[in-house]
Amino acid sequence: MVPYFQANPGIGAAEAAAELGVTTKQLMSDLNQLWMCGLPGYGPGDLIDLSFSEESIEVTFSAGIDRPLRLTSLEATALLVALRSIADLPGMVDPSAAHSAIAKIESAISGREFEARSVPAPVEAPSVATVRSALANAHALRMVYYSASRDVVSERTVDPIRIVLVDNNSYLQAWCREAEGVRLFRLDRIEVATELGEPARPPAEAAADETSALDLFVDDPAVPLARLLIHADYLWVLDQYPMHRVAAHPDGNIEATMRFATLDWMARLLLGFGSGVTVLGPPELVTAVRERSGTALAAYSALAQDNSTEFHLTGLEEVGPA
Repeated sequence: MVPYFQANPGIGAAEAAAELGVTTKQLMSDLNQLWMCGLPGYGPGDLIDLSFSEESIEVTFSAGIDRPLRLTSLEATALLVALRSIADLPGMVDPSAAHSAIAKIESAISGREFEARSVPAPVEAPSVATVRSALANAHALRMVYYSASRDVVSERTVDPIRIVLVDNNSYLQAWCREAEGVRLFRLDRIEVATELGEPARPPAEAAADETSALDLFVDDPAVPLARLLIHADYLWVLDQYPMHRVAAHPDGNIEATMRFATLDWMARLLLGFGSGVTVLGPPELVTAVRERSGTALAAYSALAQDNSTEFHLTGLEEVGPA
């Protein structure tokens, strides 16, 4: 924008917007943002200075930005990788804008003319779009949310603070009115979201603390702690789940701990590992896993017997008297 307005001093907003392919309203908004851009340091002498109205726009100090940006091949590739990585994460960016930017950069690299109509508009989940809208408008939200750790669906009202990226998943960081604390809500687990007409009012200290509640599993003594023995060929689970190593055995096995919300959920998780993970405690978790294992083995035995009986019956029918 800066080189364009330097080359066209005093141009009106309507004419400039038409040439740049944006609305006048968008152009004025971009100019307001441009006013606060410049070189590192960002003192009064470093920021871009301009005078603008709908009748006339003129750059009075360019802060050294005297030519359009030209990306190197490496820079363009890095930008494309970054855009693609966040475009598919719910809520991190407007997916339509991100995919449009990707198409424009690819067109610039390839030398082909960009056509906006050739870029398919990504479909964003309605609940995610509502969350982004509530954040932009500083409105409260009512949500229907599935909690995987407790395996329950709940309805709650929250005051949105920001969207954050934790362990390659996007979360809404918000003040939960029911819990009276800052919580993280994974965006792809928000089943329904309704933007309320009332303003969001998270406590000032919660909104100011950008790291608040970013640990998905806080080491809260009130939350049950499982003690596990991870067998050597199953050590990958340490990278996939919030576990803490406490001891290493000579045979390569690792003892670890993990907080869990409900006994049923933790028992189901551990059964999925089969013999790769052994439960050491607490006793109620050991009992739950043993009982579930026994039930599963009994079901398999019954199924095997049924299949065997069916086979013999079928054989009798085949070789029975003529």
